[in-house]
Amino acid sequence: MEIIKQTKEFTIYKKRNGRHAVRGANKQWLNGEEKVQILLKEGLIKLSEPRPEEAPADEGGEASEENTEAESE
Repeated sequence: MEIIKQTKEFTIYKKRNGRHAVRGANKQWLNGEEKVQILLKEGLIKLSEPRPEEAPADEGGEASEENTEAESE
């Protein structure tokens, strides 16, 4: 892994697969929100807007189609 940036609080590494790893001052790997906030602050990643969720399909319509196929056999 290649060291990208090193400070007193953390060290940012770049892995061979292009992803980033962050190790804290206590030599523990940081994950989750801590890692994301550090990488955002350093400008190494960008967050995209979450996709709007689609309305769930009416399950009743699908079930009636399955029933029709089963009855025809």
